[in-house]
Amino acid sequence: MRAAVTVREVRPVRIAVLGCAAIARRRMLPAFHASAHTRVVMVASRDGRRAAELAAPYGCRAAAGYDAALEAPEVDAVYVPLPSALHATWVEKALLAGKHVLAEKPLTLDRNRTAELAALAREQGRALMENVMFVHHPQHHRVRRLIAEGAIGELRTFHASFTVPRLPISDIRFAPALGGGALTDTGVYPVRAALHFLGDGLEVVGSSLTRTAGLDVDTAGTALLRTPGGVTAQLTFGLDHGYRSGYELGGSRGRIVLNHAFTPPADHRPVIRVETAEGAVEVAPDPADQVANTVDAFAAAARTAAPLDEASIEQARLLDAIRRKAITGTADQMEVMA
Repeated sequence: MRAAVTVREVRPVRIAVLGCAAIARRRMLPAFHASAHTRVVMVASRDGRRAAELAAPYGCRAAAGYDAALEAPEVDAVYVPLPSALHATWVEKALLAGKHVLAEKPLTLDRNRTAELAALAREQGRALMENVMFVHHPQHHRVRRLIAEGAIGELRTFHASFTVPRLPISDIRFAPALGGGALTDTGVYPVRAALHFLGDGLEVVGSSLTRTAGLDVDTAGTALLRTPGGVTAQLTFGLDHGYRSGYELGGSRGRIVLNHAFTPPADHRPVIRVETAEGAVEVAPDPADQVANTVDAFAAAARTAAPLDEASIEQARLLDAIRRKAITGTADQMEVMA
């Protein structure tokens, strides 16, 4: 007689959220709550009242101060949506406290600091993941497959843009002390997209950062990158523009165009346009929820203590190189738009 097989139930990863940022309220907390693989157990904030208000819909504990989340034994992992300049400090503290970490992009403002945190996560046996959500949308996997199948011949060029309209002057994106600026906000998307499709070894050939008059951070930028094999990538990003979120891959016999590339809503129906001399074809993958996919990917990473993705380390290197190429001395040398 065969013995009954008992299927062990895997406990959801118990998550604490550090701070009450808009992305936590609007996207990540609902996604953590909806996932079968995660459970929100705490919201921590410098303001205990705000923490309680945000925690209430999820029936979880609220705490005044981020340290409370790091000290709580019921917390397996933390999500860090704090301003960019605070990421490194709290990611390090969380790792040293034995927590897995999902941190907003960019993980840090310095490539060496990113590498240090990646090494610390490995030493601590904890997962570290940067919250770059668009790479978890299957539309980009479909684009990769089209390229691999030779749909546009040999790859020659890549163009990517992510620009958004200006936000109120009080927004943290315009605060230099908090790591604001176009490069560290919208610039992350086209840089990561270039890595996603062109791979490692990209060289920054040229770059430009522009500052709108009256602001102390870069509000626009462009960069030209090149692979060791000579494929070029032209990237555009900005915080004072009409909305643009897309990329184009040019090949020896055609091109692939994708709009709504980086922040599509869950019900968005992707359209991948393939143009060759024979005509244009539109490929329409199913809609997908990249936020939910990211949450599930982090839960899987936490269960295996997965190391930081090498693409995040390369991304940090490229962001640093773009900044250094554009600013050879001080920020005062940036071009200022009237």
